[in-house]
Amino acid sequence: MNRLECLNALHELRDPGTVVVTTMGSASPWSGISNSDLDFPSVGSAMGHAADFAMGLALARPRRKIWVFNGDGSMLMSLGTLVTIAQTPAPNLTVFVLENGTFEVTGNQPIPGAGFISFVRIARGAGIESVHDLDSVSAVKDRLPALLRYPGPHFVRIPIEAGNEPAPILDCSLRIPAYRLRKTLEEPRAGEARSESGIL
Repeated sequence: MNRLECLNALHELRDPGTVVVTTMGSASPWSGISNSDLDFPSVGSAMGHAADFAMGLALARPRRKIWVFNGDGSMLMSLGTLVTIAQTPAPNLTVFVLENGTFEVTGNQPIPGAGFISFVRIARGAGIESVHDLDSVSAVKDRLPALLRYPGPHFVRIPIEAGNEPAPILDCSLRIPAYRLRKTLEEPRAGEARSESGIL
């Protein structure tokens, strides 16, 4: 499947209250599919840290489902995140790795280990128990709803075709969703009061 087919299938299965963190090759296409206040394009910081950011959101907002669409190149840059996710499990977190074997946004250079690296085996080896390989649109639509009924964290590898998605530009169109997400998540926790300007 190509990236757009994959993202459209995931969009159909997303609950309205789910936060979606995107990065690199998925950020711009997802913004063309979804205009939710709960979307966050993680493209303004170091490449490879979208999963770390999503884990932080999951721990800070345990009542919300948190999804992150990571590329295989981005995941490879921060494999230690998988160990942290396993050791500090957030049951509301799902990490999707969209694997096409390339650093797509920098010119489709092959990632190290392209063709023989197994992110599924790496995730299991890191200690994540719920690890899944969904290799088609039908597999995503048929299997994802059932597995998400159980507590996570979940790791889902989805192979996609190599494409030509350019690097996302951190312009106003990507800054606005970040602001909207922050405002939407400014909800008081148990025992906290809210002032007119936010959480006290």
